[in-house]
Amino acid sequence: MILVDSSVWIDYFNGVDKPHTAKLDSLLGVELIAIGDIILTEILQGFQSDKDYKTAKAVLLKLTVFDMLGQSNAIAAAENYRFLRRKGITIRKSVDCIVATFCIQNSHQLLFCDKDFQPFVEHLELGVVDA
Repeated sequence: MILVDSSVWIDYFNGVDKPHTAKLDSLLGVELIAIGDIILTEILQGFQSDKDYKTAKAVLLKLTVFDMLGQSNAIAAAENYRFLRRKGITIRKSVDCIVATFCIQNSHQLLFCDKDFQPFVEHLELGVVDA
């Protein structure tokens, strides 16, 4: 299963032509694509118009949507954050720790364009989808 981060979806819905959006486009309808509930929130809160919001919501709810946090993942995300911090790496957003940890814990690959996920790839074996 491939999880797609909000950074990719936001660019996708905004019509940004980049390798990560092209990769998402090529995966849709071919691979099993999922998002997390927290990713759903990040994407949907950015829409200005009600029409675009409703369209995006309909598209996204056709995907598998995982509940990402829970007690176990909350603790694991904190532990991963602390592990990286001890290596001198500070992750800017807790959401990224939650998403990366969920993917690691559940052996899902992540399609992303946010540089904050790179330490999870390098130090915690986050699986990635190359764009």
